[in-house]
Amino acid sequence: MPRDFVIGWDIGGAHVKAARIEDGRVRDIAQWPCPLWQGLEHVDNALAQAALRWPDLAHADHAVTMTGEMADLFEHREAGVAAIAARLASHCGERIAFYAGAAGWVAFDSVSAHWERIASANWFATAQLVASRIPHAVLVDIGSTTTDLIPIQDGRIVARGTDDAGRLKSGELVYQGVVRTPLCALAHRIRFCGEHYNVMNEFFATTADVYRLTGALDPLHDQQPAADGGAKDRHGTCQRLARMIGRDARDAAGHDWVDLAHRWRDAQLAHLSLNLTRVLGRTGLAHNVVLIAAGCGAFLVDALAEPLGRDVVRFDALPGIGIDAGEAGDAARGWARVCAPCVAVGMLRTDTDTDTRETSEALFA
Repeated sequence: MPRDFVIGWDIGGAHVKAARIEDGRVRDIAQWPCPLWQGLEHVDNALAQAALRWPDLAHADHAVTMTGEMADLFEHREAGVAAIAARLASHCGERIAFYAGAAGWVAFDSVSAHWERIASANWFATAQLVASRIPHAVLVDIGSTTTDLIPIQDGRIVARGTDDAGRLKSGELVYQGVVRTPLCALAHRIRFCGEHYNVMNEFFATTADVYRLTGALDPLHDQQPAADGGAKDRHGTCQRLARMIGRDARDAAGHDWVDLAHRWRDAQLAHLSLNLTRVLGRTGLAHNVVLIAAGCGAFLVDALAEPLGRDVVRFDALPGIGIDAGEAGDAARGWARVCAPCVAVGMLRTDTDTDTRETSEALFA
């Protein structure tokens, strides 16, 4: 029988995301800041907040995926997987399973043997759920830090890369997002008030400043500190953008800084579009593909799809993702789109009706 109460977890290097799934329906989703590079206690803090939100957490089955093993807190990724898995198991108990991509589910006592499959497999969970519902698609998951571009053909994931290194090589992983990416990573020169400027290669501003000023970034998803630790109001945002070209916010009118924000947006879109075109061209999907929009940067996917003449389907609108109607349901749909991997891993686990230990032994025998 399918599991009737599952918490899906996505443990990242900047956020912990969790989805509560009951009777195959998404009931609640939450995201907590987790600067993992500062210490594992931030995972503990997020899990403690989850326990306050869901007091019956101990009665759930837990499905875990992660990317946080990449944090420079750890000597290497293997150590990161082991440490994160141990932290989750200590909080969640024995009813926990770790997602290992195409290999399925791994029990805690098998994590060390299969860490390479567990490491940064969250993209595969989202793509696997999409592939079960949309046969020809590209998953475009634009998060706070990274973008996944995952091709799906005939209901199968046809990505060339299987890990972060391989996906960076293939263009299926782009290390840009809409919150944490330093602006100096987007362009070396930028146009402002009719003139071109070299960009300062300093951590003066991030993409959150861009999309906060354009009005596209939901404040609920703007959870990371600003580059200077300062205010996220209009003046503070303009001041950080101004520093990128050696100016101050008082040097120009407000609409000039908004225009500059749109130019940064255009630079990011150009880079994402280049990689998307590369992925589409390699797989031959350009003529019959839809784009599946996910992540807190899903608002950019329409702009990526328009030149290609492709339709866009929001992750939360996929068939079979049950979310209740009403105001609470609307909020859950928005968070499902933002936190797609934890929803996906929870849904996939809900449909698994065999014991975790038996599954891992069958897959890795």
